[in-house]
Amino acid sequence: MAREPNQGRGRRDRDEAPEFADRLVAINRVSKTVKGGKRFGFAALVVVGDQKGRVGFGKGKAKEVPEAIRKATEQAKRQMIRVPLREGRTLHHDINGRHGAGRVVMRTAPAGTGIIAGGPMRAVFEMLGVHDVVAKSIGSQNPYNMIRATIEGLKGEASPRQVAQRRGKKVADILPKRDEAPQESAQVVEEA
Repeated sequence: MAREPNQGRGRRDRDEAPEFADRLVAINRVSKTVKGGKRFGFAALVVVGDQKGRVGFGKGKAKEVPEAIRKATEQAKRQMIRVPLREGRTLHHDINGRHGAGRVVMRTAPAGTGIIAGGPMRAVFEMLGVHDVVAKSIGSQNPYNMIRATIEGLKGEASPRQVAQRRGKKVADILPKRDEAPQESAQVVEEA
């Protein structure tokens, strides 16, 4: 009996398919002073996301770099949050995030803007799946605090649907009314 290729390996193939993308943000060599000298280890900061609205970060420490990265990735997968995105590409509204001395400002942007953000914040937005955003870090340059401030800000992001549900209204009542100005200008062009 000859087996078909991939027969009986379905579960392993599914596990190997990367569900989440990850980005190594910072790696730091740390030392512990002991009686005989110093013992060196490594601390890793990793951001993980599915690029469809879920993101998380984790940190891990170990004697070797790959082990520290693995620990950080596992922690990040456990601490993921879901963030609603407008049109799957940008934020619904402007947000301020804060953690310790780290403060970040994140603003929604029109299509084609791209990700305008510094290192650690850029990693969070790329893993989240945001394509257009303008962000600025004010205060702490520490990547740990920048990422925590960004995540804290993103936790406060609310879609119009969530706001309408919380207020007991319809989404149309929440959103601003669109005026008829674009149609009037089109009629003026046709007359000329």
